[in-house]
Amino acid sequence: MTETQTLLAAYVKNGSETAFRELVERYLGLVYATALRIVGGDPHFAEDVAQTVFTHLARKARTLPGDVLLGGWLHRDACHVAATWMRGERRRQNRERQAMEIEAQRDHTADNLARVRPVLDAAIDQLKPEDRQAILLRFFEQQDLRAVGEALGSSENAAQKRVSRALEELRLLLQHRGVTLSVAALGSALVAEAATAVPAGLAASIATTALVGAAAGGGLTATLLKLMAMTKLQLGIVSVVIVASVAAPFVIRNEARLQLGDADSAMALQTNQLAQLTAENQRLAGLLAAASSAPEAANRPSGELLELRGEVGRLRKLARELAPDTTNKDKLTATEQLWTERVDRLKQWLEAHPAERITELDSLTDRDWRNAIYPNTLDTEYDYRRAMRIARINGEHPVQGFMFQALRQYAKEHNGQFPADLETLRSYFKSPIEDAILQRYEILPANQLVSELQTGDKWVITEKAPVNAELDIRSAIGLNSIHNADERVTNRWVLVR
Repeated sequence: MTETQTLLAAYVKNGSETAFRELVERYLGLVYATALRIVGGDPHFAEDVAQTVFTHLARKARTLPGDVLLGGWLHRDACHVAATWMRGERRRQNRERQAMEIEAQRDHTADNLARVRPVLDAAIDQLKPEDRQAILLRFFEQQDLRAVGEALGSSENAAQKRVSRALEELRLLLQHRGVTLSVAALGSALVAEAATAVPAGLAASIATTALVGAAAGGGLTATLLKLMAMTKLQLGIVSVVIVASVAAPFVIRNEARLQLGDADSAMALQTNQLAQLTAENQRLAGLLAAASSAPEAANRPSGELLELRGEVGRLRKLARELAPDTTNKDKLTATEQLWTERVDRLKQWLEAHPAERITELDSLTDRDWRNAIYPNTLDTEYDYRRAMRIARINGEHPVQGFMFQALRQYAKEHNGQFPADLETLRSYFKSPIEDAILQRYEILPANQLVSELQTGDKWVITEKAPVNAELDIRSAIGLNSIHNADERVTNRWVLVR
């Protein structure tokens, strides 16, 4: 048993906060650097992603196998959490502008190395498990080859070969994403990314909040938990922050997003709240000035006022990012036209391939169609099929959210029982679901599905068959959660019993 596994066992068995804090200290650099790359370099968002990942660890530690390689588990969870954040339109527009500016760059300059960051972790996550662990252990956990070999159950020489093969596989994956690097340049980039500095004091803050979150058992964000410890004066000021910052894409677990049946609520709020955010910024600045000059401020620790000033700065930064960029109006118009043309091409392709269509596509907005394509182009047949896979996901999520809500309401009124058939749920749907959609689903014993789709219930609602067996995600809707299995689970469409 490794030292990390010993610490994890101590936390699981005894609830040792000391052991958990040590784990956070050891792996925060890996998680924070991963999140920072995916969210475009924004340290505030990276901190919130890291907070969510370690809260997941605190809650799920008891379900992890005793021989788990924790670095790999944390990296994958960080990828999933950060990817959810990137669905926000504000982040998407920033990356669109960057993509247009560097589209023609194919050299090994510093600019090309910087281009690796947004796609690096997604590529690492596509590696085979052994290759992914080798990369994470060698570069992100900064283990020597001997330690890598021990962790993987092999020799130092075998570890060296494994790392070399993994680097080559990673280079090819990045090349498919439009980033061309030599193996040597890629190794240098990994070393540089692993050295990303973590803000001082962040480990202690995250460990405390994660433990509180795990104990509470709720989906509270780091921002809300901090408010619990604030004074009355601070709460009076920061309440303005809460009202004004509802446009920000705070950490929301994928299961909760599905339960609400609205995966893009943060994007809609962003547009509607910009005017309010600007006005509230002015009020917040005035309240902060009053708090700083009030008589009790003299006895208030300077750190608390600095924290409030930091909240003001963060909120102002958000307002600037949300505000329209008039200087780039022509460029944004050209970008909009570009993506509109690509959406038209995808819809034309769909007309020629009706087998790729599902009824749920009729409810997609123009934004949903653009999201299915971005950030890729439509150069190959695979690009079209991949885009349609995402479009189907965008159409299915609201429907599955309605099913989940209806299922929970039915169980509440029937002593926790699962319905015998889907027709029984019709009267519980928040919005009517067409027959053509409902007929794509069935109720199955949960033990007939692969482990990744096990929700902990005896029965689940799931798709009868895929449209594209190679690419489509399969979902399992239970009474307490929705689980998904993507193309990495190759047998997800096969009943195991």
